[in-house]
Amino acid sequence: MSSTAGKMVTSRSELELDHPNIEDYLPSGSSINEPRGKLRLRDLIDISPTLTEAAGAIVDDSFTRCFKSNPPEPWNWNIYLFPLWCCGVFVRYCLLFPLRCMTLAFGWFIFLSTFIPVHSLLKGQDRLRKKIERVLVEMICSFFVASWTGVVRYHGPRPSIRPKQVYVANHTSMIDFIVLEQMTAFAVIMQKHPGWVGLLQSTILESVGCIWFNRSEAKDREIVARKLRNHVQGSDNNPLLIFPEGTCVNNNYTVMFKKGAFELDCTVCPIAIKYNKIFVDAFWNSRKQSFTMHLLQLMTSWAVVCEVWYLEPQTIRPDETAIEFAERVRDMISHRAGLKKVPWDGYLKYSRPSSKHSERKQQSFAESILARLEEK
Repeated sequence: MSSTAGKMVTSRSELELDHPNIEDYLPSGSSINEPRGKLRLRDLIDISPTLTEAAGAIVDDSFTRCFKSNPPEPWNWNIYLFPLWCCGVFVRYCLLFPLRCMTLAFGWFIFLSTFIPVHSLLKGQDRLRKKIERVLVEMICSFFVASWTGVVRYHGPRPSIRPKQVYVANHTSMIDFIVLEQMTAFAVIMQKHPGWVGLLQSTILESVGCIWFNRSEAKDREIVARKLRNHVQGSDNNPLLIFPEGTCVNNNYTVMFKKGAFELDCTVCPIAIKYNKIFVDAFWNSRKQSFTMHLLQLMTSWAVVCEVWYLEPQTIRPDETAIEFAERVRDMISHRAGLKKVPWDGYLKYSRPSSKHSERKQQSFAESILARLEEK
């Protein structure tokens, strides 16, 4: 009974997010209670604010808010604070930023001068080569975190290499991977990227068993699913990390989890990540900002503050489907990181719903308003 009630509460809350409260958009006053007769001009004028508010509610919905970054409120608004703000800009851009660039360049020098010989000369000794490459990848990720003055606190037992287990986490930015990788060399499943990020994917990150996919190719998904099943069966493979939301969300919400990670017939280990926005917003809006500019934003901030929780491993229950299992794990992550659940598919960020679907939504909303007006 308790599980059924929990599902009913969840579904009800999701419906409330999907359907705004119509009472908020109904006009108040005696105009509704008048007997129905000929439509007069004053009636049209009376209902126009209602229609305007309803249209605003449709535009400003819970889906759009998942992918918006909230700009910080300006605090250098008077003559006393402005000089202090200028000093902060000077320190961040003229002192901290050059030191961070040197730190990252030094890290890359050590990494490449060690990784290239190991990768080339130890091809016959796979076990030793993988172990060294794993340590080197963790090291370069630590240099990345240091270049942001990253303050990261980890809670729970450190992940270990075991067969038939997969780690899933909420997703805010590509730096999620770096923050987690500095502690444990995960094999991550990630979308293919162009530029220098794609070069790193095809050379360095493949050494830890990472798997890439192309969101626009259906055949690629079948290949990736087969690679995932093969990877989790290996006893010496790096732990597999998946971001089941499939896209970056602004660390205030969690969108629907894809069920692929929950159909592998293995233990699922949830990871909750929460960034503190006191110094910088770690959300990466890939549509408005390249990853290079995102890194520059982090490197010119005061610090990146983050909390990471390794939660209790979960297995699918006998009476659970993969979708229900995914929702249960999403509940755990959302509760631990203080994120709001919304009933949206993150892929709608890349492919908008069809016009017929939008028309049906609008028609349903309009019919609900008219029904309430008739009741009044």
